[in-house]
Amino acid sequence: MDKKYEPLFEKWKIGNCEIKNRIVLTSMGGTDLFGWMEKNHFDKDGAEFIMRIAKNNVGLILPGCQPVYNPMFGAWLENNKKMYKDLARWMPEFHKTGAKLFVQLTAGFGRSFTVSSMMEMLYNTPVLNVLSKPIMNLDKITASASPSPNRWSDKLPSREMTKKEINRFVESFAKCSKLLKDAGVDGVEVHAVHEGYLLDQFTFKYVNKRTDEYGGSFENRYRFAVDIVKAIKKECGDDFPVSLRYSVVSKTKGMRQGALPGEDYVEVGRDMEESERAAKYLQDAGYDCLNCDNGTYDAWYWAHPPVYMPENCNLADVEHIKKFVDIPVICAGRLDPAVAAESIASGGIDGAGFARPFLADQEWVTKLINEDEKNIRPCILCHNGCFNMCHYKGVPNDQELSDSLHLARCAVNAETMQWKKHRIVKTNNPKTVHIIGGGIGGMEAARVLKLRGHNPVIHEKTDVLGGIFIPASAESYKGKLRDLLAWYRLQMAEMGIEIKYNDEVKDVASFGGAPVIVATGSVPRLLKNVPGYEKMTEACEYLNGKEVGEKVAVIGGGLTGCEIAYELALTGKKPIIVEMKDDLVSQKGVCLANSSYLREWFALNKVPVYLETRLKEVKDGSVICTDKDGKDIEIECDSVISSAGYIPSPLVPKGKNIYLVGDCLAIGNLRSVVWRAYEVAMSI
Repeated sequence: MDKKYEPLFEKWKIGNCEIKNRIVLTSMGGTDLFGWMEKNHFDKDGAEFIMRIAKNNVGLILPGCQPVYNPMFGAWLENNKKMYKDLARWMPEFHKTGAKLFVQLTAGFGRSFTVSSMMEMLYNTPVLNVLSKPIMNLDKITASASPSPNRWSDKLPSREMTKKEINRFVESFAKCSKLLKDAGVDGVEVHAVHEGYLLDQFTFKYVNKRTDEYGGSFENRYRFAVDIVKAIKKECGDDFPVSLRYSVVSKTKGMRQGALPGEDYVEVGRDMEESERAAKYLQDAGYDCLNCDNGTYDAWYWAHPPVYMPENCNLADVEHIKKFVDIPVICAGRLDPAVAAESIASGGIDGAGFARPFLADQEWVTKLINEDEKNIRPCILCHNGCFNMCHYKGVPNDQELSDSLHLARCAVNAETMQWKKHRIVKTNNPKTVHIIGGGIGGMEAARVLKLRGHNPVIHEKTDVLGGIFIPASAESYKGKLRDLLAWYRLQMAEMGIEIKYNDEVKDVASFGGAPVIVATGSVPRLLKNVPGYEKMTEACEYLNGKEVGEKVAVIGGGLTGCEIAYELALTGKKPIIVEMKDDLVSQKGVCLANSSYLREWFALNKVPVYLETRLKEVKDGSVICTDKDGKDIEIECDSVISSAGYIPSPLVPKGKNIYLVGDCLAIGNLRSVVWRAYEVAMSI
């Protein structure tokens, strides 16, 4: 092991629980041991994920947060005794790994509950509201400290929780903790005075307007969280460890308004001064550890950092709060292992929390120990597979139902949490398979084919592998994407996959009927109906290095256009965004944590954005656009970048022994490319 990582592998304690190293798998919805958004049961898929992590040298593992009141079907978590017995039978095998397990229990979501269009309909249609309550009681699930707007929807507001309901939640935390302790679990984590979830909403003055003993004063606002730990300790004993998921600073300006890194703003949630007091107060109440980051659902990019956020974005605040407590603190949030090790060595933090990297590669800690970092498949912070709750103007959570019910999958690793569907099965009939195109789709197909025992041959028309992912990963802040490209290229080399460079295939007849995977990608949609369109620079041309002027109009405010505008601004240029729709990044599959960062960054930095506006003409030194009222406006600019989307460009259509993957089949994102390539390679 590289010496710089050694502090990560020192022993430590939470309460009386000794943990073999400082690496912590922090909770992710979907990795639950008792199921997620379904009837509670001992979840074999969640257990499989947890066991894989445990066998790969992780010290402390926290499965996905487990609501003590199930949003689906309304059952209290302590009622199903069989699943605790199933867990007890599983725990000895888990403990053979040397890892420790804390189960995270949550009071729920309150106004942060992710509302969909279907839920809006159920709530606002009287008959459906009544009929749906046994399955999903939205009035109860979304209840908060005080009446307040939902983070996602204006059509499903939160009501105030009653004291009777609060007491029932406290009781359930205690009962569930005792059952978990008796099942052999090493501790629990209370979720959460963190990320703007229900317990956090009670602590916030901007949400909590109560006048009873759960509102008003500092002590009253933190009472719910304090009552819970006291009840757990009374039921389980002082020696049973209880961690708290804790956001140091809320980074929130108001309802649905986050504060960006470096922004000068007035905090409406928990500021650092209050946090210094709260951390000590929660410790003294009985919590044995603070598992920390920053943010709320109103400032979601702090708790779920997209690629635009700085690395180690929460570390300085967590190091600061440690000075005010005597219990261990864990830091999470785009944390670099080497930086975490330095902080542990200097006493800055006690534990290093990681989540999404384990979705991309369950073996990354083992690879770190074995000095095999180059073979760690990197998380690219995209949220495409794990957490793609999407929101834009006029639409609540615009997410496929399969994604809502199955979180914790991974765009870059098709197998994660999909082991029944996506798994390597050796072939009994090895074949030579020709792959036309050496982009991510082509390389993923080749990788899986090789693992199965086939002989893949990549035909790449250029002298380098990567395809459109080369410009897609070109922006200065996309180092993680470039890491993924390097990983794929390394796999091709280490697996000995045959690659024919500068080999542009014109047709497939020369392959003599052998299986062919077409991965030829797409072509840009050119706005040829717009006078002067030839004056524009296409998005990939810019990303591949074509120079543009100082003031640049970006035509298209989807994700690609917004990321280009962001890059232009970072490099000192002056972007202007022109978008036909009524919001930026108005598309499925882009997590709110990612899109809200971009929208708020453009607003803060006064980047001109023209919504509901169409390009009419490109001139020398300006563009003519038409706004939603039909009025023509002229926007001065030195250059124009077209980001109007792409059109599939298959070399040949699907047919016998001809398979299409990636954007040549349908325009998607990295997840659709990787998963489709995996599935095609498994079908041959």
